[in-house]
Amino acid sequence: MRITVAAEAFRLAETFTISRGSRSEARVIAATLTAGGVSGRGECVPYARYGETPDSVTAQIEGLALPLDRGGLAERLPPGAARNAVDCALWDLAAKQAGLRVWQLAGLPEPRPIVTCFTLSLETPERMRAAAARNAWRPVLKIKLGTPDDMPRLEAVRAGAPRAKIVVDANEGWTAEVYAELAPHLQRLGVAMVEQPLPAGADGMLAEIARPLPVCADESCHDRASLPGLRGKYDMVNIKLDKTGGLTEALALRDAARAAGFGVMVGCMVGTSLAMAPAVLVAQGADVVDLDGPLLLARDREPPLRYEGSEVHPPEAALWG
Repeated sequence: MRITVAAEAFRLAETFTISRGSRSEARVIAATLTAGGVSGRGECVPYARYGETPDSVTAQIEGLALPLDRGGLAERLPPGAARNAVDCALWDLAAKQAGLRVWQLAGLPEPRPIVTCFTLSLETPERMRAAAARNAWRPVLKIKLGTPDDMPRLEAVRAGAPRAKIVVDANEGWTAEVYAELAPHLQRLGVAMVEQPLPAGADGMLAEIARPLPVCADESCHDRASLPGLRGKYDMVNIKLDKTGGLTEALALRDAARAAGFGVMVGCMVGTSLAMAPAVLVAQGADVVDLDGPLLLARDREPPLRYEGSEVHPPEAALWG
């Protein structure tokens, strides 16, 4: 077995802004595992919020002793981007070696197309209204908030897209007091769910204040070990493969979350179709799907995932799995 790692950058169609900052490109790490003349690929997105950089993730992957297998990977790498790339490459490699699709190897039903959110970057109210109007035909819009001046932005998006379902991502940007003040307005404007309103580690107040609409844990939920600490505070969990450390733990987290009574959202970092492909399997039957990363890129991988409007189709074997 041989492993190669490549750091790549994909330019975004437009600058993308959240409450923590802006970016104009997606910086990803691709891992390729080769054995017996067959190769499998996986992609991850290092995230500074979790102390990851392209260099640190590359070093983690390159430092692995070979051979590798999915069963022992969790003992060698912690949950995070590096393990995600390797785990997904191992799944892809196993599928190619067996002449089957990953969903068959995992004992899953054949995946079907699913509807994804489309994310609007944090901008001025005027620009967010214009972006909402351009995308008002989409079934679900996700809007980035998390600042002291969010109400004008939210009002602008609703005015621009009066019929779309809206979910809000505060990216840990609010206090309990701000959220309590905003919650009635979120309801009034028909917001269906709010994601991570308070900072992870400082979200205890969610168990003490009213939650008039579903609250989804993102930064507060990484893998199955996170679930006990979320009870009473959150109604949903956002599963991202870059947090769980790959498809293996993502599927296990999905099943455990549902068994514990949580709703399920499947999300992504801003990456290419190679990163989204395994997440499409996890997102089957999810309450909210947010796998729009490739829609934000100026250029994607070939072959890409097929998007028809806001509907994303399962990957072709030539892409992954």
